Amino acid sequence: MKKNILAFLAIAFTLSLSAQRLDPLRTKDFVAQEIWVDSIMNSMSIDEKIGQLFMVQAYSNLDEKHERFINKMITKYHVGSLIFMQGTPEKQAILNNRYQDSAKVPLLIGFDGEWGLDMRLKNTYRFPWNMTLGAIRNDSLITKFGKHLGQHAKRIGIHVNFAPVIDVNVNPENPIIGNRSFGESKENVTAKAIAFIKGMQSEGVLANGKHFPGHGDTAADSHHTLPVLNFDAARLDSVELYPYKKTFDVGLASVMTAHLNIPSLEPNATLPTSLSKNVVTNLLQEKLGFQGLIITDGLNMKGATNYATSAQIDLAAIQAGNDLLLIPQDVPGSVALIKKALETKTLKEERLNFSVRKILKSKYWAGLHNYKPVVVENIEQDLNRVEDKLLHRELVKNSITLLKNINGNLPIRDLEKQKIAYVKLGDADNTAYVDMLKNYTKVDVVADKNLDGLITKLKPYNYVIIGFHKSNQHPWKSYKFTNKELVWLQEIAREKSVILDVFASPYSLLQVKSFANIEGLIVSYQNSIISQEVSAQILFGAITAKGKLPVSIGSEFKEGFGLTSTNLSRFEYTIPEAAGMSSIKLAAIDKMADTIINQKMAPGLQIFVARNGKVVLEKSYGYHTHDKKIPVKNSDIYDLASLTKILASLPLIMKAEEEQKIPLSASLRDILPSFSNSNKEKVTVKEVLSHFGRLKAWIPFYKDTQDSITGKNLATFYSNKKSNKFDIKVAENLFINHNYKDSIYKYIKEADQRERVGYKYSDLGYYIFKEALELQYDKPLDKLVDQNFYQSLGADRTTYLPLKKFHRNEIVPTEIDTYYRNQLLQGYVHDMGAAMLGGVGGHAGLFANANDVGKIMQMYLQKGFYGGKRYLKPETIDKFNHRYFSKEKVRRGLGFDKPQLNPRVKATCGCVSEESFGHSGFTGTYTWADPKSGLVYVFLSNRVYPNMDNRGLIRSNMRTKIQQVIQDAIIN
Repeated sequence: MKKNILAFLAIAFTLSLSAQRLDPLRTKDFVAQEIWVDSIMNSMSIDEKIGQLFMVQAYSNLDEKHERFINKMITKYHVGSLIFMQGTPEKQAILNNRYQDSAKVPLLIGFDGEWGLDMRLKNTYRFPWNMTLGAIRNDSLITKFGKHLGQHAKRIGIHVNFAPVIDVNVNPENPIIGNRSFGESKENVTAKAIAFIKGMQSEGVLANGKHFPGHGDTAADSHHTLPVLNFDAARLDSVELYPYKKTFDVGLASVMTAHLNIPSLEPNATLPTSLSKNVVTNLLQEKLGFQGLIITDGLNMKGATNYATSAQIDLAAIQAGNDLLLIPQDVPGSVALIKKALETKTLKEERLNFSVRKILKSKYWAGLHNYKPVVVENIEQDLNRVEDKLLHRELVKNSITLLKNINGNLPIRDLEKQKIAYVKLGDADNTAYVDMLKNYTKVDVVADKNLDGLITKLKPYNYVIIGFHKSNQHPWKSYKFTNKELVWLQEIAREKSVILDVFASPYSLLQVKSFANIEGLIVSYQNSIISQEVSAQILFGAITAKGKLPVSIGSEFKEGFGLTSTNLSRFEYTIPEAAGMSSIKLAAIDKMADTIINQKMAPGLQIFVARNGKVVLEKSYGYHTHDKKIPVKNSDIYDLASLTKILASLPLIMKAEEEQKIPLSASLRDILPSFSNSNKEKVTVKEVLSHFGRLKAWIPFYKDTQDSITGKNLATFYSNKKSNKFDIKVAENLFINHNYKDSIYKYIKEADQRERVGYKYSDLGYYIFKEALELQYDKPLDKLVDQNFYQSLGADRTTYLPLKKFHRNEIVPTEIDTYYRNQLLQGYVHDMGAAMLGGVGGHAGLFANANDVGKIMQMYLQKGFYGGKRYLKPETIDKFNHRYFSKEKVRRGLGFDKPQLNPRVKATCGCVSEESFGHSGFTGTYTWADPKSGLVYVFLSNRVYPNMDNRGLIRSNMRTKIQQVIQDAIIN
């Protein structure tokens, strides 16, 4: 034992040569600081000085009895510091002001806020734990994290935040540090600690390095017992003390001494290091040269309380060299014992003065020489800022770690080839993860009580995502797999291509005996909503994995390891400020949506906004119908009406133009020979797409199939049962004679051309394009666009004939039709002409949710590229997004609508660029994209419910007014 101590002292002597560090509590205006400290010291009685040594536990969620107790501590025993525990920010602020008013000398307020004020206070912000932050390789983010915690602490009147934990967690079984540590690498822990300290102390809040001399390699919790560390001096110096020496160099203001048993430092096995003069004075102050504030760990912890009485412990802590006694258990008894020690000279008054001066210097450093009460107004909002949400997302995005990626399976590509299942392991919530996965493609949640049943259910799938979700309540919660889960994991991995995503401590992976069959492995560290959302986005290539393991997983994955994934240019889902937009300004949309619903312009709606590839608003309002039985969900699909033109026909026409199957210069006769010898044979594709082909606006084909007097559908054309003759389904129990399709095209072919040359919006050209595309590619239009675009885009909620794919309750009704189909139209296209073609039209018939519409518009905005795949050439997009007849006052591009040339026409808000493009739909739909601002806007509604006479949405211009709000929300 003596040899160990001598060896340690030899090392410590060497350290002391370079340990003449500057005083971290000395302020720039140190002369004024000394004057302030002296003025208070000179006016203090012994009792008042002793009172400064105590930091008493205060709660803001207890009763008046507790408040009276704290006031008594302040007024009778002159307690100089408080540590606030559980409660709420408003109540803490009120009590803080009240207690400060009672104090003769301003109180130093402490707090345990390692990952934010949420560690103790309700309704405050929670950032990630240190283990998560340890995976980040951009330490400037940790500095920013420290600044944010400092700002929060300052706002609520906290002067010392007991953070960061700078224990090097080299023991995976550590029950109390673990997730609270930055990891097992002393260099990484130190770099993170320094970054954090600089950030928080720049805001005028004292940082606190804990738990000295190092709690990272213990297998016991000092809250419950006295952990033993049987390491020699060399090991302690090289690992545990390393972060302290480095953080002292950058001005760490305070240190917390831990309750540990370290024989190589303190030979008395019953004496905790926190009460050891060898540790607190000889090592920390003399050898390491630390001149900052020294605070004990909580003196209510078993690691300390088992040593002696509370008063004896407090005296011993001061005699050992501590300055502040954290959570003393017997202030009156301790005051009496300390006074007795002063009388008997076992504690000198100089020693007392030494600590009191440091405490007062700390108070000056923290601004208490110019104390101001905490402003209670808006405190909760100030502690939950948008800036905090932004930083939280950046921290998580930079932490999530990709450990294994066999065959480059991640991110997931070629969605048209994937059938994906999700299986949950763990006992915590997974809702945010599953919801985000489903934003990208169809992902089925598969579960079974038995392994055999689960394996059977997984047979149709070629890709299985396994999410392991453990509680995010606090860092001490169990992170381990059950034995059953370990078996299930291996058995699924033997059968299927598996990605394992771990929403728990990376140490959980130490239980996994083999990773051989696990093709993709991600550590997401925590099961927070943000971690789930970001991790899902990494899987699909919207965000790049950047993190590195802060701890080793056996010999399989070493500390510092982490792969980088690829960004596939898919949508990232985030908050408005991350895309340079104001969430406050966008909130005005909620009121406008309420107006639409309350004034019955539509029963419900979906709104989607993205900027620069980041989705900032995806929200549903109202109900399917005015009876308010089924709320609109983001996954629900709407009849898109004429948006079909640019979302189904147009991408195929672009593809055909690239392949010169349907050139823009071609005539209708060229692309559809049946139009030879018609009055339309020389009209070009370019003219039709520009609505400059002199075509009629539309033809009400259905009226030709009805009795001209009664308006009833004629039996010649319709049957309520399907047969060989009546095999085209128009609506529920309504089938049309298949020969009538020829009549439709005959009507179009023979229809008179408009005599006047100029712009006229027309559906008729898209009937022709449908036939031409199907002729060229020998496939139905719906199959053609699905196979070439929707499947690989992940637009799994975009389809023609939705009842073949979706439950009726997932499809928002359009109209109560009383003029043709005589029924509620739900899942059947509203447009009569498209209905007569069986629901698949070039001009109408498509159903989708706003998210999927956004994907297609983003593909256009990204010049034909999305999800790692090129669909169209950039020059093709430019070619179609161009006005060819602007001199003739035609505002349209090719297929795309464009901003109005006539200011009286409200095609847009008038606030978008000339490069922008989009379209509107009769049923109450609208979408617009702007290359200049990077905006994609989608508005879906069923404004034709209960019938198409409901024109309130059109008269009010609500769609374009919302567009104006979106444009105005851009802040940079």
